[in-house]
Amino acid sequence: MYTVLICDDDRDIRRALNIYLTGAGYQVLEAANGREALELAGSREVHLILLDIMMPELDGVSALTTLRQHSNVPVILLTAKSEDEDKIMGLELGADDYVTKPFNAQEVVARVKALLRRYMHMEERQNKPSTLVLGGIELDDDTKTVTLDGEDVTITPKEYDILKFFMENPGKVFSSREIYSRVWQDKPMGAEGTVAVHIRHLREKLEIDPAEPRYLKVVWGKGYKIEG
Repeated sequence: MYTVLICDDDRDIRRALNIYLTGAGYQVLEAANGREALELAGSREVHLILLDIMMPELDGVSALTTLRQHSNVPVILLTAKSEDEDKIMGLELGADDYVTKPFNAQEVVARVKALLRRYMHMEERQNKPSTLVLGGIELDDDTKTVTLDGEDVTITPKEYDILKFFMENPGKVFSSREIYSRVWQDKPMGAEGTVAVHIRHLREKLEIDPAEPRYLKVVWGKGYKIEG
């Protein structure tokens, strides 16, 4: 169960957010100012902080500055429309998102879910050396699976081998003969046509517009490369 820390000097706001977050399955901690928030974040496992900007004793921007010296926990700022400069400063200091008051508590919960999903996924990737990531493409060499923007992609074993080869060499240009020799580990007889067909199929599965590829690109007269 993930723990969310709500830091706001307005008790009604804390109570409302607590109700919605608890209902969504989160454990909730509350703080009335930045000092209390830092104490809780330092003594408890906290996965995300909802941090008000204007508070007594220690404001949200100051608390965020201190927090970022030792923690990368996701932070969503709770701001008023009149606090645009503080909001920009907070984002520059490392806040991940912001919500402007008055807000819909359900929207806040949705943002919490989305940010936690991205953050935890990033943590998992960093702890998995067998995983290759390029843009929205993720290749897990342990499970031999590929995802695109978090969605599973079904590819053939040879398409997998080609994609892995490219992702291990981002930005480098390889001729069809080089790709065939390295992936098929055989003499490149008829390499151009075979490689072209497989790359076309990969584009159809990985590119929004295969005619204008974002990832797998042709370098005319030289070969192919992958870019993030």
